[in-house]
Amino acid sequence: MFTLDVDDKLKLALIEPSFAPLYLDIVTAQRDYLSQWLAWPPHAHDEAFFLTFIKRSLHEYADGSSLVCAMMFDGELVGNISFNRIDHERKRVEIGYWINADFQGKGIVSKSATKMIDLAFNQYGMEKVQISAAVDNQPSRKLCERLGLKLEGIITHNENLNGRIVDHAIYGIHKAQWSKS
Repeated sequence: MFTLDVDDKLKLALIEPSFAPLYLDIVTAQRDYLSQWLAWPPHAHDEAFFLTFIKRSLHEYADGSSLVCAMMFDGELVGNISFNRIDHERKRVEIGYWINADFQGKGIVSKSATKMIDLAFNQYGMEKVQISAAVDNQPSRKLCERLGLKLEGIITHNENLNGRIVDHAIYGIHKAQWSKS
């Protein structure tokens, strides 16, 4: 398993097929919680769903268009963080993430996002990192602000979130700004 150490308890692991049952366990237990801000949990009812996602993600990683990692805390898979899109032409990545509700408030997503931003700027040669969050998703918006990302604008009617049309707040940071933070 390819992993990237964040700290002594937290690692980011490139996703692999063996993670499918672990993802299914989290989603089965927390479908309603995850469905507040993610469109896919209502459709994730078996390991095949996650195996398809993992296979597609690994192909996109091989093509250089995304990077999807599991967040592993004390050896337990607790969520996901990714470069949803790597735009080489514009030198920009968009980060997405989700976490098991039982592990919120431990700094896992903050530390993981910090590591991913460093990776984007210092290893992938990107010039900009973006995060898109539903306007009402205050935990994600506060995370962006804690990390030093700036609100760049609101895109109205940007996503159909399980029957609810939501606006998105777009946050961004440039490499020169990150270096100073």
